[in-house]
Amino acid sequence: MAKGISEAIRTSLGPHGMDKVILSEEDILITNDGATILKNAKFDHPAANMLVDISRSQDSEVGDGTTTVVVLSGSFLGTCIGLIKKGLTYHRISEAFQISLKKAKELIPPLNRKLYLHILTSSPPLR
Repeated sequence: MAKGISEAIRTSLGPHGMDKVILSEEDILITNDGATILKNAKFDHPAANMLVDISRSQDSEVGDGTTTVVVLSGSFLGTCIGLIKKGLTYHRISEAFQISLKKAKELIPPLNRKLYLHILTSSPPLR
């Protein structure tokens, strides 16, 4: 279910993103905004609701990137399903995510600093 939601949201990304139609008893909503889609859709599945919560959290913390975070999360979930089918335990998968998180926290800040310095040194002056 969550993978399907992630795929549906993914197709709304970008300048050629497809519109989605959400029907409710009171209204018909047509949009290609991932946050709006998730905010207005109703799900019974716990994993689907988790994606909605992730989107809301991203929106409240950053104000942008809600569609991207849902697509990434859906991709992670899809990969996990494949690993579980191959016999890996939930615990091993969780450990791998923790190791990956630790490594990302180590590698990203220096890249961020280099990008910031590059922007400062190569950007034309603001007027």
